[in-house]
Amino acid sequence: MSGVKKLRTDLNRSTNVVYQAHHVSRNKRGQVVGTRGGFRGCTIWLTGLSGAGKTTLSFALEEFLLSQDIPSYSLDGDNIRHGLNQNLGFSSVDREENIRRVAEVAKLFADAGLVCITSFISPFAKDREEARKIHAAAGLPFFEIFVHASLEVCEGRDVKGLYKKARSGEIKGFTGIDSLYESPEASDLVLKTGELTVNECIDQVLELLREQNIVPSGKLKEVNDLFVPENKLSLAVADAAILPTISITKLDLEWVQVLSEGWASPLKGFMREREFLQVLHFGTLLDDVTINLTVPIVLPVSTETKQKMDGCAAIALVYQGVRIAILRKPEFYEHRKEERCARQWGTTCPQHPYIKMVMEGGDWLVGGDLEVLERIRWNDGLDKYRLTPVELKQKFKDMNADAIFAFQLRNPVHNGHALLMQDTKRRLLERGYKTPVLLLHPLGGWTKDDDVPLAWRMKQHSAVLEDGVLDPASTIVAIFPSPMMYAGPTEWMADNDQS
Repeated sequence: MSGVKKLRTDLNRSTNVVYQAHHVSRNKRGQVVGTRGGFRGCTIWLTGLSGAGKTTLSFALEEFLLSQDIPSYSLDGDNIRHGLNQNLGFSSVDREENIRRVAEVAKLFADAGLVCITSFISPFAKDREEARKIHAAAGLPFFEIFVHASLEVCEGRDVKGLYKKARSGEIKGFTGIDSLYESPEASDLVLKTGELTVNECIDQVLELLREQNIVPSGKLKEVNDLFVPENKLSLAVADAAILPTISITKLDLEWVQVLSEGWASPLKGFMREREFLQVLHFGTLLDDVTINLTVPIVLPVSTETKQKMDGCAAIALVYQGVRIAILRKPEFYEHRKEERCARQWGTTCPQHPYIKMVMEGGDWLVGGDLEVLERIRWNDGLDKYRLTPVELKQKFKDMNADAIFAFQLRNPVHNGHALLMQDTKRRLLERGYKTPVLLLHPLGGWTKDDDVPLAWRMKQHSAVLEDGVLDPASTIVAIFPSPMMYAGPTEWMADNDQS
């Protein structure tokens, strides 16, 4: 490109330079960078033609990893040429130096413990191989990912209008038109962005990172449902029929639904004492992976029940005479009611509606692994709205959602709610999302007697959609099965509606 100063290739190299080893090890960095323990530093090198989707994937992957508390940073080709490499043109020599510098910077990010994602055309195989060698010499993982889209697809997108300029002769030496792109012959992954969605591509990258222990395997089973598999159901039903039983309340059954459908992933059942204390004292689950969770999901039982069940290897949970689930390896521990209420709500006031239930509940808690025999159905005409996390994910996929914003509420939608949801959609569209989808998520579990009943709230939500206040084509109404906690500083849903 004319007017760009060419890189000098005869620069004097520094002498009398000795590499200084860090005092801090990578393992130590891994303990303090992010909340997911362990060193995860690596470089993900996205290569492909202009318009193949490298930047889109890079930023989407960065956003997802950070949402999972995995520190990451995206180095974009255009952005780097605005700063670090602004003195480089597009000659073969300058392109080589561009990639060399990026590889060195990516190495530093990876050495710091970040997942560094680079999105550069990097058209020449030897330059990409040199980038890999730079990482190998430092003992850092390097994954070359070919973002593969045909020239026709890339030219059809022409997001930046560069192909049009190259075809007209305004740009010389443009990769894919009058400059060669050397496709990788043995990349770590090929993403066919002309055939796959962004989310499908990200899933493939995450699978690669799981296999390489960059992303913890426990993390990306995002939904941990607790239903007995179909091929083991008859055996579980027979087992439940002969096990000792604990009768549970409707409130308990609502928590069974929350657990069984995966809303409280990665919990495997009602909390054991270790999990209960982690949630009360730290607001997180700390075993295997660190997950924010501030609400104890526990099963209270009486002293009499505890004494009867002590020593049992498994217990059947019964609701209104029907065996609902099996609790494996039960663990009984003291129900420290005042401490639970003080930490969860910041008060022990017995007039608080949920605290009253806690105080009147059993003096013991029982935790264990939960096996739920069948999906909870309430047969109240609203079960069609009770979508599980897995079903919601599929609906988002079917709607081609590229952004999802959720609004949880226990009241009818009022004007303030509607304005907030409308404004959120507008902002997402302004940020470049094409098909943002609203998840309108009314609370479906226990509420106070003087609250608006769920059935009437659902009718009002339907009317809001029918009247066009919210767009029915881009909205999913699905009931969130959790009981209401009411007005505490850390509970699942506050008294004020949340978005």
